[in-house]
Amino acid sequence: MNVLRDEELLIEREFDAPLALVFRLWESRDHMLRWWGPEKFTTVELDWQLTPGRLWSGAMVSKQFGLSRFGGVIRDVERLRRIVFTFQWDEGSGRDLDTLVTVGFAEKDGRTLQSFHQAPFSSIAIRDSHVGGWNSALNRQQAYVENIAVAEEKGLRT
Repeated sequence: MNVLRDEELLIEREFDAPLALVFRLWESRDHMLRWWGPEKFTTVELDWQLTPGRLWSGAMVSKQFGLSRFGGVIRDVERLRRIVFTFQWDEGSGRDLDTLVTVGFAEKDGRTLQSFHQAPFSSIAIRDSHVGGWNSALNRQQAYVENIAVAEEKGLRT
């Protein structure tokens, strides 16, 4: 994690997968259901479509925390370059400030660099709780996308 200021976070990842595939995992609700949310959480609802101005929402569940609901608005989509959306926990799910998330994508030698920026947070403690959750979700994303990349290299259908 890179911290720019107390109220924001930046997580950068490098995936051993082509850019188009990594972006496809953000475009497809069906793919997102397989990796969205921290480890030990299961996403049970996700209304997600990359259309600027469109509301999105979801819910995930874990044994420790029960049901958590969240959502926001898709603000901007530049295919294969970036996705911008707001993120807000619903009442009872850890509600804080409405944050803005920008996910950036770049290709480097057949690999994909993905940056995840979220801000503002009302406290360092709340920001740090998101760091753990997002890193965990991105661990799931990384394993999922790299498995698909290997399967596609072998000519298997994904």
